[in-house]
Amino acid sequence: MTDKTTSATVLVIEDNPLNMELVCDILDSYNYRVLRSERAEPGISLAQEHLPDLVIMDISLPGMDGLTATRLLRSDPNTRNIPVLALTAGAMRGDERRALAAGCDSYISKPFEIDVLLREIERLLSNRLREGTS
Repeated sequence: MTDKTTSATVLVIEDNPLNMELVCDILDSYNYRVLRSERAEPGISLAQEHLPDLVIMDISLPGMDGLTATRLLRSDPNTRNIPVLALTAGAMRGDERRALAAGCDSYISKPFEIDVLLREIERLLSNRLREGTS
């Protein structure tokens, strides 16, 4: 499983306080540095400023949705190579396809299993390191 000595930075963009707390607690317990945003617009600004190693993006956000935010991250040369993991509730048929088409690298629906989330985070981060886009 995940190495407890990681120094990767993960930006979590999630509007539900309970989901935000859960994901951030998991990341904190595995020593990830965590940035938080409850809305897409400030989340994009955080990504541009801090260039995190990974973005965990809720799809259903107030204002700008997560798919539009992902497209904006992909259109910016400074953030285009940051992996984006879509983590969303109420998954409907076609949501995963739409998320991947918008530029998300992976998709997990809520509720999720912690070990599944951690494995996917680890996979995306190792792919990023292997590609030399840190």
